[in-house]
Amino acid sequence: MRLLLARHARTASNVAALLDTAPPGPELDVVGMAQAATLAERLAGQRIEAVYSSDLVRAVQTGVPTVRAFGVPHHELIQLREIGAGEDEMSPHLQRYVMALRSWGEGDHGVRIVGGEDGAEFLDRFSDGIGRVAAGGHDVALVVSHGAAIRTWAGFAMPEVHRILGAGGLPNTTVIVADGDPDNGWTLRGIDFPAADPQDGWANLR
Repeated sequence: MRLLLARHARTASNVAALLDTAPPGPELDVVGMAQAATLAERLAGQRIEAVYSSDLVRAVQTGVPTVRAFGVPHHELIQLREIGAGEDEMSPHLQRYVMALRSWGEGDHGVRIVGGEDGAEFLDRFSDGIGRVAAGGHDVALVVSHGAAIRTWAGFAMPEVHRILGAGGLPNTTVIVADGDPDNGWTLRGIDFPAADPQDGWANLR
C-alpha cells in the first residue's frame, strides 16, 4: 500500500514552540486552517481511499478538508497521537524532550521521556496504529499525525528520513510518502514539503 504520513497543520503552540502534546490539544490557528485546505489540494493527484488521524483536535481538523475533497471515511486512532512531553508538558524548554528523541533516532530506544514513554513503547504504540491502517485494505491512505511521532517512526522504518531532514524539525503539513506494509517494511518514495512558514517554531528548531 501507499502510506502518506502528514504532520498536522499549524497551531498557536507551534508558533510558540511549546510542548503541547496532551489530549485534546489546541485547535488549528487561522494559518493552520488554510494549510489544511492547501494540503487537500496538494494531494489531489493521489488516489486516497481513507484518512486516518490521531484523535487530537489539530490532527482531526487537518484531515477534514481531504476527507471532504475525496469523499472518503475518516478514522481516529489514539495510537497515532504525539509523543507525550511528560513532566515538560506546555513548557518552552525543549531540551530534555529533544535529547530523548535524538537518542531514539540513534538507536537507544530505552531512553525515557521524564514522565512519559520510552522509545520502545512509542514505536510499539505507533506501529500498532500503522498496522490498523494497513489492515483497512487500502491502496492509498492518508495518516495525519504529529511532528515528533512521524519523524521518529518514519526514521526508524526508513533511516534515510533522518538523513534527508537533518537537524531540523518537520514543517506543518509535510507529507512523507512510503510504499510497503508492516510485514515487509516500508520504502521511502519522497518527502513533499509545504511552503515555508517562518513562524513555525518547531520547524525552525535546531
